[in-house]
Amino acid sequence: MGNYVVSLAGPRRVSLEPCPTEPLGPGQVRVRTRYSGISAGTELTLYRGSNPRLSKDWDDVSRMFVPRPRDVVPYPLVGFGYEEVGELVEVAPEVTDRHPGQIVWGIWGHRAEAVLPAEAVTPLAAGLDPLAGVFARPGAIALTAVLSGDLHLGDWVGVFGQGVIGLLATRLAVLSGARVVAVDRFASRLDVATGYGAGLVVAADSESAATVLHRVTDGRGADVCLELSGAYPALHEAIRSTTQGGRVVAAGFYQGQAVGLGLGEEFHHNRIHLVAAQVSGPTPVPALAGRWTGARIAHTFMDLVAAGSVDPLPLVSHVVDARAVADALALLDHGAGDVRQVVLEFR
Repeated sequence: MGNYVVSLAGPRRVSLEPCPTEPLGPGQVRVRTRYSGISAGTELTLYRGSNPRLSKDWDDVSRMFVPRPRDVVPYPLVGFGYEEVGELVEVAPEVTDRHPGQIVWGIWGHRAEAVLPAEAVTPLAAGLDPLAGVFARPGAIALTAVLSGDLHLGDWVGVFGQGVIGLLATRLAVLSGARVVAVDRFASRLDVATGYGAGLVVAADSESAATVLHRVTDGRGADVCLELSGAYPALHEAIRSTTQGGRVVAAGFYQGQAVGLGLGEEFHHNRIHLVAAQVSGPTPVPALAGRWTGARIAHTFMDLVAAGSVDPLPLVSHVVDARAVADALALLDHGAGDVRQVVLEFR
């Protein structure tokens, strides 16, 4: 098919479109995509049309969303996506630390080919399956949430939402020395959480995570809860599960109004510390400020994968030909429990 890119013409209107081949400039590399993972959070909000950036503009100076002029149309969105891995096929002469044939990971969107600055791509560690490269960004999101929780050895930690990022956060929290209780509606995801080291699992449809976490902590509640589902009722339950003066990290991408979140209850009476974790911003832990940059977080996660401390490959549930991208997004949109990381394969 030549060079092509995924385009979103409107809510749930996705297609592949041809695009021109870009010339290679100084300091640049050309990468041919092998795999591109689809985010079940941010990308689905674009696909569904609920992302605030579709109706408002982000102002970098005030750091606020501001109204967008009515005549500005947000679509089409061309080349969205941020979980890519590919092979270098061309390198500018002055670039000495990259070479054709290298497998690299980075962010260049759902497209067959991209021209990027050499420093924008990172070689995949030797011996790793190229599929592992799609987890660099999800892993960074999960690690950001764990760092924001300021976990300590022996802490009781509830991890709410065992999707891809929640499962990675479960594994990273276990590696941090925490005693982890994984919470989700789907038994298949809880099985993976157990394999990742969660000491207890809670089926959210049939039991209260707050009751479980208070019971196993002699009534205190969790030291920290990480909420990664993006569901307001789950955030409310995470707050209920947390000890007085404890910390709740809200790392999900919440949409719409906060139905199901009661801030006049345990949040208010137990003086819960509620912090937001977002991968493009600094961690809200003052002691880590200035040291844990976004680049360091992503590289640290991939170092853990290379060392065998985190194995993300069991999270790949579907590998779909990129030409069937509409089917792949619809699969995620349906939200079945056996759907975890959906990956587009570019051939």
